[in-house]
Amino acid sequence: MKAVVLAAGRGERLQPLTLTRPKVLLPVANKPLLQHLLEALRRVGVDEVLIVVHYMAEKIMNRFGDGSDLDLKIEYVRQPRIYGTADAIGMAEGRVDGEFLAVYGDLFLTPEALEAVINRHGKNAVATLALVPVENPSHYGMVRVEGEHVKEIVEKPESWSFEPLANAGVYVFDSDIFDAIRRTGESTRGEREITDTIQGLVDEGQEVRAVEISRGSWLDVGRPWDLLEANRRAVSGLVPEVRGRVEEGATLVGPVYVAEDARIRAGVYIEGPAVIGGGSDIGPNCYIRPCTSIGSRVRIGNACEIKNSIVMNGTHIGHLSYVGDSIIGENCNLGAGTITANLRFDKANIKMVLKGQLVDSGVRKFGVVMGDGSQTGINALTMPGVKIGPGCWIGPGVVVYRDVAPNTFLRLRQELVEEETPAEK
Repeated sequence: MKAVVLAAGRGERLQPLTLTRPKVLLPVANKPLLQHLLEALRRVGVDEVLIVVHYMAEKIMNRFGDGSDLDLKIEYVRQPRIYGTADAIGMAEGRVDGEFLAVYGDLFLTPEALEAVINRHGKNAVATLALVPVENPSHYGMVRVEGEHVKEIVEKPESWSFEPLANAGVYVFDSDIFDAIRRTGESTRGEREITDTIQGLVDEGQEVRAVEISRGSWLDVGRPWDLLEANRRAVSGLVPEVRGRVEEGATLVGPVYVAEDARIRAGVYIEGPAVIGGGSDIGPNCYIRPCTSIGSRVRIGNACEIKNSIVMNGTHIGHLSYVGDSIIGENCNLGAGTITANLRFDKANIKMVLKGQLVDSGVRKFGVVMGDGSQTGINALTMPGVKIGPGCWIGPGVVVYRDVAPNTFLRLRQELVEEETPAEK
C-alpha cells in the first residue's frame, strides 16, 4: 500500500521553532518528527510514500531525498498554496492507484495505530478513518459513529453528547475519493477540508468506516508541550547504548544512548531515558535528568542541570545553568548562570501565547521555547512559558517575563552611583 503524507503546513503554533524549519523537521529523540512517522509506515508494509509539501519544501526534500536511507521510495508534490486537507490529498490524484493511506505529517504514531486502520478498511468502504478518545471535544473535529460506521463529523462543537471520539488524521481511501474531493466546497475558513469530503460521502449513503485507536498510540504535535511529550514517548523506548567516550567517574543510569564521538566527562550523572547526540561534550559535574534529548555538537558546561528538555544541534549551555522542561533551538549560546524557570508559585498550569491567544498548556511545568541562534548573557532568567524568537540577544541579568520577537536585543538600563567608601572607625 502507498501512503500520502501531508507536510505542507507552517506550524504557526510551534513558532518560533518553525520560523526556521518546517514543523515535520522538529527533532524528537534526535530524529525529525516526520522520520518517526516514515519508519512506522515502513514497519506496517508501506514502501512508497508521496509527501505533499509547501512551506520550506526544499528543507524536507533535502532531508529525506528519495527515501532510500529509510528503505522507502519517496516522491514529492508541491501544494501551490495551503488550501486545506482535501486539496492536499487531492494533489495525489494520478500518483496513487486503488487503496492508499493518508496521514497528517505532524502526528507521532505507533505502527499498531496505522495497522488498525489498514486492517479495518473493507472492500465496500470508500473511506476508513481512525478515531481517538479525547477529553475536550470543543478542541477537535468530533465523529459520531454507529457501530463501525461514521454518521456525522462536527468540527469543534460547543457541546457534544455522544462518545468523545475525535478524528485522528489517519485515513485509508479508495481512489474514488478524488471525485468526492472535486465536489467539496470551501469551509468557513476558506479552505477545502477532507472532513467535509467525508461528510459528503456519508450524506450520499456511502460506507465510511471508523476504528478507535488508543490515546497512547497517537499524538498530534501541534504545540510546544506536545513536542516535549512526543520526545518523552520516543526516548522511553530507547535501547541503552554507548558509542562515545564516557570518562571514569561519570554515571549512566537507565536507558541512555550516547552517540559516536560524544564525550561524557567525569562527575556527570545521566538519568535515562536520555539521548546524547554525536560530537557533544557534557560536563564535568552535570546532571542530565530523564526525558532529555541533546543534539549533535552540543556543549554543556560545568555544573549544569538539564531536565525533560530538547536541546538542538550546535547549542552551547554555559556552566552553572539550569534548563528545565524547555526547548532550545539550534546554535544557541546560554551564558553562565542562565536559569529557565518552569513552575509558578501557585502551581497552576503554565499558559503560553499561541497565534495571539493565551492558551492553557495543561501542564504545571514548562520552561522556555528559544529560537535558533539566540544568546543569553550571564545570569539571565526566563519565566515559565515565554518564547524567544530566533536571533535574539538577552542581556546579562535580564528577567524575561514576556515573549521576545525575533532578532531583538533585550537589555537592562542600569544606573551606577559612585560614592566614596566610608572611612573606617
